[in-house]
Amino acid sequence: HMECTALDILKDENGKVAGVVCMYRETGEFIIFKTKSLILATGGGGKAWEVTSNSWEYTGDGYAMAYESGAELMDLEFNQFHPTGMVWPPSVRGILVTEGVRGEGGILKNSEGTRFMFDYIPEKFKNETADTEEEAARWLAGDKDARRPPELLTRDVVARAINAEVKAGRGSKHGGAYLDIATRRSAEDIKKKLPSMYHQFKVLAELDITKEPMEVGPTCHYFMGGIRVEADTTMSTVDGLFACGECAAGMHGANRLGGNSLSDLLVF
Repeated sequence: HMECTALDILKDENGKVAGVVCMYRETGEFIIFKTKSLILATGGGGKAWEVTSNSWEYTGDGYAMAYESGAELMDLEFNQFHPTGMVWPPSVRGILVTEGVRGEGGILKNSEGTRFMFDYIPEKFKNETADTEEEAARWLAGDKDARRPPELLTRDVVARAINAEVKAGRGSKHGGAYLDIATRRSAEDIKKKLPSMYHQFKVLAELDITKEPMEVGPTCHYFMGGIRVEADTTMSTVDGLFACGECAAGMHGANRLGGNSLSDLLVF
């Protein structure tokens, strides 16, 4: 039933899941599947935002179906924005630029050429974040006594910093920031360590990241909120209705750490 879209959840007189109404997309024919339990694995709602790393189908349908069936939702105000999505051209705006670029030494600059992340280190992270370019370079070289570069602060901090620079009139040509790896690594290193990014920008933006900086900006990446589920069973507040993955909620709190959505899938 791959070309069949779920539309509505049916319940019996006791409020338990009894089935689901679906439609065959090719014919428009409706069909009811009877079931005592239903698992929603519909992903998030990134397409509610104009700029997102999410695919076209992430429209929040699972949230709507669950809510209309009486299930409780939670934390929908907590949307995570990845700080580095492609900015130009418009057809690829929002496509993810891996954090590996910054992990390999890439730095963020504004239109004035300033490495601005040193100005946005939150007080609670100052003890563990390099406050000079020299120390940041030592960390990248493997010095265990050096602190991490500010470009590797949490996603929310970096995203807000880029947004602040754009609002202050110091954004890149197309409304983002410049992510520079070209002056930090040799062309050979970049192609070896970041082959997917090299090809992504070559094909989609006609830009050679071994010679020019990338334009990046915040892109909606993940919904922390969704359908409230029990930790042990992943069942919602509707008997027989379960949820997993991004459409479920309660695992991440107000912000998700990088990589934890995969851990979430493996555990729940």
